[in-house]
Amino acid sequence: MENQVRISDSTIKYEIVHRNIKYPRLEFKNGKLLLVLPKDHTDFGDIIEKHKGWIFKRNSDIAAALEKAQKRKLDLKRTDEELKELISSIVEDISSDLKININDIYFRRMKSKWGSCSPDKNLTINKLLKYLPRDLIEYVIFHEMIHLIERKHNGHFWKIIASKFDNYEEKEKELFEYWFLIQKVMKS
Repeated sequence: MENQVRISDSTIKYEIVHRNIKYPRLEFKNGKLLLVLPKDHTDFGDIIEKHKGWIFKRNSDIAAALEKAQKRKLDLKRTDEELKELISSIVEDISSDLKININDIYFRRMKSKWGSCSPDKNLTINKLLKYLPRDLIEYVIFHEMIHLIERKHNGHFWKIIASKFDNYEEKEKELFEYWFLIQKVMKS
């Protein structure tokens, strides 16, 4: 069921889903607000009211990313095979630099992230990375491999990231923009 709420000068559409969870939560999935509620939870107005500042900011960030995404260009020529070769090369370089070994690299379409790295040292790469510039691909791989040193996105994690990418905040914004650009292109 799709609803909408007015916050400041914005009308924000949202969807409600009920799941077998203990606590309600808010998510922005691919630019759309999603209220995830416990199965027996019917009063959601309080959740929206309590988090309207966060909802408004996140919605504004997404709108800005969508606008900036219009200026970005996708690499539509890189093949899946070329992506695999590029990733292998980057992983090899980072492994050598950081003395970290990766067991396996998997490629698949992921719905909400660019990649992941398991504690078992398996790297999963979103196939959509093939559309990104090389520097962002390198950043994503480095980011994921750092999770073998520090699992959480805490101060220590970002300090390690900054040792190679002092502009990591800009890289994160670029990835956010490219995410929406790719979603838009895939829909058309």
